[in-house]
Amino acid sequence: MKPSISCAIVGAGMTGLMAARELQSHGIKVIVIDKGRSVGGRMATRWIEIEGNEKGFFDHGAQFFTVRDPWFQSFVDEWISAGLVREWARGFAQGDDLPHHDGHPRYCGTAGMNAIARHLATGLDVRVNTKVESLTRQAEQWSLALESGAAIQADALLLTPPVPQSLALLNAGDCSLPDGARHALERITYDSCFAVMAVLDAPARLPEPGALQLQQEPIAWIADNHRKGISPDAFTVTIHAGPDFTREHWEADHETVARKLLHAAGEWVRAPVKSWQVHRWRYSQPRLTHPEPCLFVNDAAPLIFAGDAFGAPRVEGAALSGLAAAAALLKRV
Repeated sequence: MKPSISCAIVGAGMTGLMAARELQSHGIKVIVIDKGRSVGGRMATRWIEIEGNEKGFFDHGAQFFTVRDPWFQSFVDEWISAGLVREWARGFAQGDDLPHHDGHPRYCGTAGMNAIARHLATGLDVRVNTKVESLTRQAEQWSLALESGAAIQADALLLTPPVPQSLALLNAGDCSLPDGARHALERITYDSCFAVMAVLDAPARLPEPGALQLQQEPIAWIADNHRKGISPDAFTVTIHAGPDFTREHWEADHETVARKLLHAAGEWVRAPVKSWQVHRWRYSQPRLTHPEPCLFVNDAAPLIFAGDAFGAPRVEGAALSGLAAAAALLKRV
């Protein structure tokens, strides 16, 4: 491989941004492309405008993260020192209004989970609102055809979207994969999730620290964004549906989904609802993962798959997958 190479990274979530920072620190030219309006992927924070020019804020994707790996802990310690992250709790009530503390910290972004991604994107060449239509391999380079009609060339390619989306991009460019790699990738599956974001007329009054980890149907999770500290001017809650409910109602309209989930949440959220929005996470959490933190397709034009479906799931797994993908490419260099 050439001594100075470029790498295109599709996806500006935790995996892509961690990999990009690591590669750029070693002199690799990196470009990160994402079809979304902002970086972060499922590290997502949204706001809804309320009367009087006030805004209600919601973490509507990943709600918190834990740390078990020393390498990832070193990053988190830096974020805490910078005021970007804080410890939220050491466990959540599970529907009985009683604390379930296990002593293990759960961290959140002080200004929303998306703020962590925005911090990671600082100093990187990140292009949002940029949709990749297909991927083709041309000799020792990759070509990324964009919806705009433009194309991007790179020596190496890192794919961090949910695996079905990555495979669809390769299929669109008639790009083949080794049978073993394709089989491993096609085994990976995901659960979907509805997120209902509701603005309330009064405090939600959820048990300390302002969240319920129900892990049941139809509701898996409820969080009070006001008490979490990210929605200071409005009482807002995020409700995540369970995978079975989401699967059963995936084709239903938002009105039906919101009505059913808000009714079910009424057992715990007793304040009147002023307004709501629904977001559909088609690939919310990996159900069946790949055992390794990334999958490297060793070729003249390197191709790497990474994300929270590789190694360990959730935010920490996504970060470690990005770091592993960067290490794999650097070793190849």
